[in-house]
Amino acid sequence: MNTTTPSGRDAGLPSEALQRLAAAYGVATDFWDYTGNHRTVPASTIRAVLAALGVVVESEEDVAEALVDVELAPWRSVLPPSLVVRQGREEQVPVHLPHGSTVAVRVVLEDGGERVLEQLPVWVDPRDVDGVRTGRATFGVPADLPLGWHELVAVVEGREPARCTLAVTPDVLSVPAEVPERAWGLMAQLYSVRSRTSWGVGDLADLAELGSFFGQQGADFLLINPLHAAEPVGPMTPSPYLPVTRRFHNPLYIRPEDIRECAYLPGPQRALVEWAAEEVRGAATDPSPIDRDAAWAAKRQALEVIHKAGRSPARQRQLDAFRAEEGQGLEDFALWCALAEKYEGQRWPAELDDVSSPAVYRARVELADRVDYYVWLQWVADTQLDTAQRAAREAGMAMGIMHDLAVGVHPSGADAWSMSGVLARGIGVGAPPDMYNQQGQNWSQPPMRPDALARSGYASFRDMLRTVLRHAGALRMDHILGLFRLWWIPDGHGADEGCYVRYDHEAMVGVLLLEAQRVGAVVIGEDLGTVEPWVRDYLASRGVLGTSVLWFEKDDDGGPLRPEDYRELVLATVNTHDLPPTAGYLAEEHVDLRERLGLLTDPVPVVRAEARREREKMVARLREYGLLPDSPTERQLVEALHAYVARTPSRLVGVALVDAVGERRAQNQPGTDTEYPNWKLPLADGSEKVVLIEDLPTIARLRSLVAVVEESLGD
Repeated sequence: MNTTTPSGRDAGLPSEALQRLAAAYGVATDFWDYTGNHRTVPASTIRAVLAALGVVVESEEDVAEALVDVELAPWRSVLPPSLVVRQGREEQVPVHLPHGSTVAVRVVLEDGGERVLEQLPVWVDPRDVDGVRTGRATFGVPADLPLGWHELVAVVEGREPARCTLAVTPDVLSVPAEVPERAWGLMAQLYSVRSRTSWGVGDLADLAELGSFFGQQGADFLLINPLHAAEPVGPMTPSPYLPVTRRFHNPLYIRPEDIRECAYLPGPQRALVEWAAEEVRGAATDPSPIDRDAAWAAKRQALEVIHKAGRSPARQRQLDAFRAEEGQGLEDFALWCALAEKYEGQRWPAELDDVSSPAVYRARVELADRVDYYVWLQWVADTQLDTAQRAAREAGMAMGIMHDLAVGVHPSGADAWSMSGVLARGIGVGAPPDMYNQQGQNWSQPPMRPDALARSGYASFRDMLRTVLRHAGALRMDHILGLFRLWWIPDGHGADEGCYVRYDHEAMVGVLLLEAQRVGAVVIGEDLGTVEPWVRDYLASRGVLGTSVLWFEKDDDGGPLRPEDYRELVLATVNTHDLPPTAGYLAEEHVDLRERLGLLTDPVPVVRAEARREREKMVARLREYGLLPDSPTERQLVEALHAYVARTPSRLVGVALVDAVGERRAQNQPGTDTEYPNWKLPLADGSEKVVLIEDLPTIARLRSLVAVVEESLGD
């Protein structure tokens, strides 16, 4: 058993008591790595993770006291922190009260109705808790409660009523009737897909064009990168997977001239908008990395002009309704943006770090006009997202836009500020070492605390899902394994020196399914990487589709998995955004790039030889199925791989737009930051010539690939 971290840090075995305490908080004290070795987590890591959960244990005496506290914690509360149940199943809820007291429990339904719960004949011996003889009564939660967000209320004689959230969730997520048994769709990085009228970056007007075009080609979905908000001022983080919030959208994607009020601007103001566009519109044909900051600077000029022009009474009512629906979360996000703007490049006064402080209240008043502006930006983005989704559906897509949900948020962003009680401090989320990232990964994102989520009734998770799903026909959840466990890395530790922390997956998945069911959305979980065997079966049983990437699917002998052996309930693709496009992968560019960047831990010849064996095995398998001619071209290889995936029983098949146009460069190289232009490359062909939306109908390679996929799906 390996008890030393790869970096050589002194591991220090955790005591038996520390292991029991860790288990009580869902902190794993061991794991199996990708090489098959069993590893014990060092005591120093366990203590750091427990501290982030609010449990500081510097000595074995501290550990002993913490064990007593965690055992008594349920008895110290009348009701559980929250309760998430499946519709159609009877459940039980424990209620704690002074021994001999009486209690009545009811459910206040979401629609205002009430149901009285029946006490069950379950006897649990009372115990002394903090000097009070405490008993436990058990009540039954009936199976016929409606789906929704309800409230449990327990009235103990002589006390104020105790309350907790009760969420009744679908047992299985229903697939909308309009979604065919098998469907295909496009996958695109929206910022990279530009038109001649773009402002240097792909936007929501371009999204509407993409959805309309590919809907007419027979696609049923369009999967795009996360549209989560980035910094409102200063350098904008390029990665869509490191946002300042996951709940609200990046106004960078707004098309200013599509805002209704822009059409009615007086001549001078309209000229200001047009001049701003001219500053960046020429970048649409520039093959250089995308300059988000230049595009946003131009859009900010135009958006300020349009906002100041005001709105009609009807439009203002729509804005007011949006603001009321989004509630305090939107107000806090808009205030964070206003503060970030005011203190651009400076450290905020410490008194503003607490969102509930008097200083923050004063800032709300002082910055009310700027808060209004940032609220307006979210409303505009929301209306343009609605337009894009309607365009995709009207063009024939069964699902339309498939949004992508990032794993977490920037450690200094809006969510980290407004949700400080829910996010763990001093921790980054990542992944342990694997075959493709042999040094592990630290995504520098503070994870949600499982205990805080339960205490808050999963409100922040629910509200975030509602906003992302509002204009979505489907949702892809990046690293859905994070609903089960996450790799927590304490600050100052290497990515390979973390440990897994478990979440209440029944509750997390239940909340996800409830919000998806309400809007009729399909859910796809990115379940790649190190996956516990039962997790995929569990997700499938709840109606959540998984993810299969051709290059990662292997049989028992290490060869390509046969198409008939793929899972049915998945989105199957040839590649993923963390690999080069298929043409580049076939040319071993994933090896070349990692060699140049110093990311390989194995000798280069070994890695290159393995890549060539992988390709040779894949080509042999394609020939076995009669999918390749003699001496195939690059295009024919790419088409054969997609035909192979389309022959699987997989419910959904995804085609990357980069494969359809012949791009070879990777959009992202995991394990890098500034060493590679991650998330900045515009859509281009194999010669790095920019491809615009207007070019798509004329690209023979695209039409041929679409025809191959449609024909293979029909076989």
